[in-house]
Amino acid sequence: MSRHFRVWRGDSSGGEIRDYDVDVNDGEVVLDIIHRIQATQAPDLACRWNCKAGKCGSCSMEINGKPRLGCMTRMSTFEESETVTITPLRAFPVIRDLVTDVSFNYTKARETPAFSPPEGLAPGEYRMQQIDVERSQEFRKCIECFLCQNTCHVVRDHEENKEAFSGPRSFIRAAELDMHPLDARSDRKEYAQANQGLGYCNITKCCSEVCPEHIKITDNAIIPLKERVVDRRYDPLVWLGRKIFRRDQLAEAPPAGVAPDAHLDVGEMLSTQSGGPSPFGDDQTFPLTDITYQHPAPGSPSREG
Repeated sequence: MSRHFRVWRGDSSGGEIRDYDVDVNDGEVVLDIIHRIQATQAPDLACRWNCKAGKCGSCSMEINGKPRLGCMTRMSTFEESETVTITPLRAFPVIRDLVTDVSFNYTKARETPAFSPPEGLAPGEYRMQQIDVERSQEFRKCIECFLCQNTCHVVRDHEENKEAFSGPRSFIRAAELDMHPLDARSDRKEYAQANQGLGYCNITKCCSEVCPEHIKITDNAIIPLKERVVDRRYDPLVWLGRKIFRRDQLAEAPPAGVAPDAHLDVGEMLSTQSGGPSPFGDDQTFPLTDITYQHPAPGSPSREG
């Protein structure tokens, strides 16, 4: 059966949506269609892919405006008369066609402090309970497709935030290490707040909704990190200790970015504007109807999906 597809073609200097009529067979995925377009109509169409099994994260793209993996999006999910529009990830610079420059994510990954084992403990001597293994195992399922980074409106609609904001993928890593019983660093939560932009996240859960590994990024990583930061600064016993003892008697000084009065500089991203239109075609409208992608109105509580 022949179906109509629209694919964005171009590079960093610009481009356009081009139309293709392609035969679709039962059981095929969007990546199959891209390969057929390459084989029959556009051999120069650029697209990343590797495993075609949803485990490498290479074929990230936007399909009808929603960030997805091309190899995990079945054609049967669309109506037979529906036009399927395929565009590159919107939050990152386009290299060519559907290939984007995602080096931003690797730069942020290198800025995350590495695992710090206990002093005097050799690797073969590491011991931890199974419950601790299972808690961090969810975060290790990440395939680094960067769909969560792409859909996060903090960087998707605000390019200027990229310098200060690391994004959901980095918060998963920070939470994993902060919850690791053998990690000797005790300032990961404060580091996430002061250096990775944890306060910019307003927990709209859009990152969790597009994760192909179904990692509960917001509920199990970001919210616990936020709670731990707040507990450290606003817990009544901690507050009382700061009132009773002199600062030089406290176990630790406030981290960078935290005022001496223990007030956090939390930058919640509030805006009256919803997500802007896609740069890859006027027919791509945001906010999307099937994922949470809307800034909270000023004065209203943050949406939770």
